[in-house]
Amino acid sequence: MKRRSAFLALGAVTVVAAVTGGLLHLGDGDGADTAGKGGDLPPATATVVRTDLVQSKTVDGKLDFAQRRTVKSTVEGTVTVAAAEGETLTTGQALYELNDKPVTLLYGPVPMFREMKRGDRGSDVLQLERNLRDLGYGAGLYVDVWYDEDTEAAVKQWQKTLNRDTTGRVGKGDVVFQPGQVKVAKAEAALADQVAPGEPVLTVASTQPVIRAELEQSDGALTSSGTKVEVVLPSGKTAAGKVAGTVRPEATGEGGEGAEDGITVEVVLDGGASAVAGEDARKSASVRFVSEAREGVLAVPVEAVVALRGENGGYGLQVVRGSTSQVVRVETGMTADGRIEVSGPDVREGLRVGVAKP
Repeated sequence: MKRRSAFLALGAVTVVAAVTGGLLHLGDGDGADTAGKGGDLPPATATVVRTDLVQSKTVDGKLDFAQRRTVKSTVEGTVTVAAAEGETLTTGQALYELNDKPVTLLYGPVPMFREMKRGDRGSDVLQLERNLRDLGYGAGLYVDVWYDEDTEAAVKQWQKTLNRDTTGRVGKGDVVFQPGQVKVAKAEAALADQVAPGEPVLTVASTQPVIRAELEQSDGALTSSGTKVEVVLPSGKTAAGKVAGTVRPEATGEGGEGAEDGITVEVVLDGGASAVAGEDARKSASVRFVSEAREGVLAVPVEAVVALRGENGGYGLQVVRGSTSQVVRVETGMTADGRIEVSGPDVREGLRVGVAKP
């Protein structure tokens, strides 16, 4: 199936042939047995080569971490210990402190949406009990969806180690649930800042390093998950990777509006964290998106392909042998970097073919 890009290029070739006074031979619909001599020779020639064709686009990117998200306060208070940017935190550790009390990171997909207490039931209770068990509280705790007396006792043990009132209840401002360990990407609230419910306190991300790059809306095909990517890191080292997905662009400039005209993608490197070890995150990387690749195909300059006249139509090449030439029918394929893939029974590597004047 011929590509739209190839059609556009070939349309331009036909025009070039016309304005050169017919020097580039246009065969009839059959094409393969059309020959010419002398004045029918093209103004220039090129050689059919066997090569790899790659459609790609290169943009700047920045080293970052995946799945950035903002953590907002659920209660009013004063920041007494601010988040430490760049720190990696695991379950049971404090993200920050509010009113001299730690706001603790726990693992789980369900956000903290209520105060949990004895008699409650739900998936949030289940994930709380899992965290208590993993942290070593409540040796006889049975992990289920019920907040019973054993849960309450385990919570009191935990609260005592955190210098909290041993109420046996877990308030909305006591913990933050996240899917796993997090890296503090940015401290939104500084020491002594007053925060209200719903105000951002910090931005966290996963510990998986990624390259963030911005593409144009017209590059939508390159944003598909799994698209191959080649990255030249700030150090000059090359790393392979693939598109993990798209993310919402961060707010920039006045008014807090993000980039509306671009698509921000996250690229995961095959080597993971080891691939970016020692890299300077303040410097840009070069990101090459490979949308399609064809290996070991026959190719010619786009200008060598001619449109065949007649009811059969199609495309051909003007093969030059000494002082004679012959138009042979070809099938066209992918185009990249000014070359186009060609195939057919009469096409082989090393043939000289006509090319329109530039």
